Amino acid sequence: MLAEILRLDANYKLVGESGDGQSAYNLCLEVKPDLLVLDAKLPGLNGVDLLRRISKKLPTMRVLVFSGHENPVLVREMLEAGAHGFVEKTAGLFEFKKGLETVANGGTYFGPAVAALLRNAVANPSASSAPDFLTDREREILQLVAESNSTKEIAAKLGISVKTVDNHRTNLMRKLNLHDVASLTRYALEIGLIEPKKTL
Repeated sequence: MLAEILRLDANYKLVGESGDGQSAYNLCLEVKPDLLVLDAKLPGLNGVDLLRRISKKLPTMRVLVFSGHENPVLVREMLEAGAHGFVEKTAGLFEFKKGLETVANGGTYFGPAVAALLRNAVANPSASSAPDFLTDREREILQLVAESNSTKEIAAKLGISVKTVDNHRTNLMRKLNLHDVASLTRYALEIGLIEPKKTL
C-alpha cells in the first residue's frame, strides 16, 4: 500500500521496495536512496540490525520507521541505530505523510503514540531500558529462536556451530533473566522482532 501511495506522489520517486531485511540491505547499497521507509519487523535481518548496518554504509540517508510495533525499547534502539523519525501504523496516512515530509526535509518526526512513549521514557528512564544490550548475533539468535527454529537449524542458517548457538542462547537468557523458549518468544514479540501468530 505504501509503495502505491509513494508512486502517486509527485514529490517522491520510488526507486525500490523489498519484503525482507537482507534484500532491503542489498537494495539500499545498490540504489543508495535519499530516504528509506523502514518497518521494524522484517523477515531474516530485522529492522534494527538492518539500520545499524546500513547507517554505517550510507550515513547521509534519511530514515523514517513506519511500524506496527511501538515500545520504548524498540523506539530507543531504532533511534540509536540511525532513524530520524518513527510513526506508528495506527496513526494513519496523514501522520505518515507528515513524518515523511519532515524527515525528507532534514527534520525529526514522531507519531503521537511514539511521542507519548518518549515523554514517558524521559519521565521514567528505567521503564525504557533493556535489561542489557544484546549483540547483533544475540538478537539474530533471539529472533530465530522465537520463530521456532531448532538449535541445528539456527546453526545452519548462521553458518556457526551448534555449540556457539547454545552459548549465545545461554547468554541471552542470562542477560534477559528469561529461562525458557516461551519467555524468549514473548520478549521478542514485545520488542518487535517477530509478529504475533495469526489465528484462524
